[in-house]
Amino acid sequence: MSTIGFIGLGIMGSPMAVNLARAGHTVRGWNRTPGRAAALVAAGGQEAESIADAVRGADVVITMVPASPQVEAVAYGPDGVLAHAAPGTLFIDHSSITPQTSIDLAKAAADKGVRVLDAPVSGGEAGAVEGVLSIMVGGDAADFEDARPLFDAVGTTVVHCGPHGAGQTVKAANQLIVAVNIQAVAEAVVFLEKSGVDIDAALEVLGGGLAGSTVLARKKENFKNRDFTPGFKLELHHKDMGIVTDAARTAGVPLPVGSVAAQLIASAVARGDGGLDHSGLLRGVELLSGGGR
Repeated sequence: MSTIGFIGLGIMGSPMAVNLARAGHTVRGWNRTPGRAAALVAAGGQEAESIADAVRGADVVITMVPASPQVEAVAYGPDGVLAHAAPGTLFIDHSSITPQTSIDLAKAAADKGVRVLDAPVSGGEAGAVEGVLSIMVGGDAADFEDARPLFDAVGTTVVHCGPHGAGQTVKAANQLIVAVNIQAVAEAVVFLEKSGVDIDAALEVLGGGLAGSTVLARKKENFKNRDFTPGFKLELHHKDMGIVTDAARTAGVPLPVGSVAAQLIASAVARGDGGLDHSGLLRGVELLSGGGR
């Protein structure tokens, strides 16, 4: 069992930390905004008073924060992870950030003898709660094997994708696919409803054919009930689509459909829907169809 300093107890981080504690690991959690450690404490974990308190004496440090600036803020500087992590510590970053940020972090950490894995996840809040996340990992193969018991506590599909930054590149592709899928399902739902079709029957049969997807299975109640309580916020998907388009431009790859999805997400955030679940893209379809606000 490992002693883990867990940084970032948000929508995804909190249930992940809880599952690690339930698996028998000693977990000390810290969040930038106080008051987020109750679930971890109830599961047998501890609340740390600072990053230094969380990291001190830990075998493993895990971060799960929104974007590259937050990863850099908690990793670097006199109060950051690298200032307090002992040589040999395994630093796992589950955040979704740019591949270059992960590469730079691994280089900086290596100078201090700290091992780093970029390990972004997919599956949303439900996947985090159920411990069935998909985890795409970049870094040294030996470090991946060392981390495998921790990954298995929070996920079911765990794959080593290559060197530092590879996990983030695969996560960018994941977010591209999810964005286009959500938009397509949202359009289908509005199309079906406006056509007078029984939406429950339609989504049931669609889910059993080639049109079936994890998005349809996990988000159909959101679509039907217009319940956009965030499991993954539109504003975070907007950030991720910026990573996708930038990385694709660097690779020389056009994204004709992905670029449209990115603009629709940007439009939703500009309208004030950034705090909604990304299934809230349906609201934009309704607006274009003459409904909604």
